[in-house]
Amino acid sequence: MSPTRRATAGGIFEVEQAGDTLIIVLVVNLRELDYERIEEGAATILDLLNNTAIQNVVMDFRKTDYYGSTALAFFVKLWLRVRKQNGRMVFCNVSDHGKDILQITQLDHLWPICSSRMEALQAVSK
Repeated sequence: MSPTRRATAGGIFEVEQAGDTLIIVLVVNLRELDYERIEEGAATILDLLNNTAIQNVVMDFRKTDYYGSTALAFFVKLWLRVRKQNGRMVFCNVSDHGKDILQITQLDHLWPICSSRMEALQAVSK
């Protein structure tokens, strides 16, 4: 199945689907001042996941460099939902700064970090 692009709330995320995998592309840096937009976009994505058979998630950071604690909380909520469905969640194209944030918070132990989207898609399909 070729990926399908969908619009999401707040202009925070672009969403594509490849089979049973949702690909979420962060299109802006998710700073704390964007709390409402992050929450709105997160609610839209969680609603989408709750109303489809999507099992896995790939978070693609190729368009961003930074995310704060509100975004981290969303990532954890998303991971809990994916894990509940026996799915996998993988990050890709994470900047060095983004990797530092994940290491400091020790969240890098929860999600594999891949260098490319193709590698991430392969990781969730194992």
